[in-house]
Amino acid sequence: MNDFFADVLRLLLRLVLVAVGVVFFLSLLAAALVLALVWGLRALWARLTGRPITPWTTRIDPRTGWSTVYRSSTRWRATGAAPSDADEAPPVPAHLRPLPGADEVTDVQPREPGTK
Repeated sequence: MNDFFADVLRLLLRLVLVAVGVVFFLSLLAAALVLALVWGLRALWARLTGRPITPWTTRIDPRTGWSTVYRSSTRWRATGAAPSDADEAPPVPAHLRPLPGADEVTDVQPREPGTK
């Protein structure tokens, strides 16, 4: 009797999994058909109005990403205090400042940044 129930449970589990797979496939198919219908109607409208049929493209400009990151980093580099005089030297960039604890090193000869 236990084998019968186990077989029925296995069969029901397989049927449920197949049904889930069929529903997922049909939903993907429906989404693709809707997209194809929208694309076809768009192409038909462009042809009726005499406009060129333009493809759907993603306009990506690599310079946009760079400038976005570069502009957003200015807020992290800001010191927070307004300079009192315009004659003051600009702050030293972080990559040119000495590392913490560099004054404690005694076994190397210091040199200016950018020299070999």
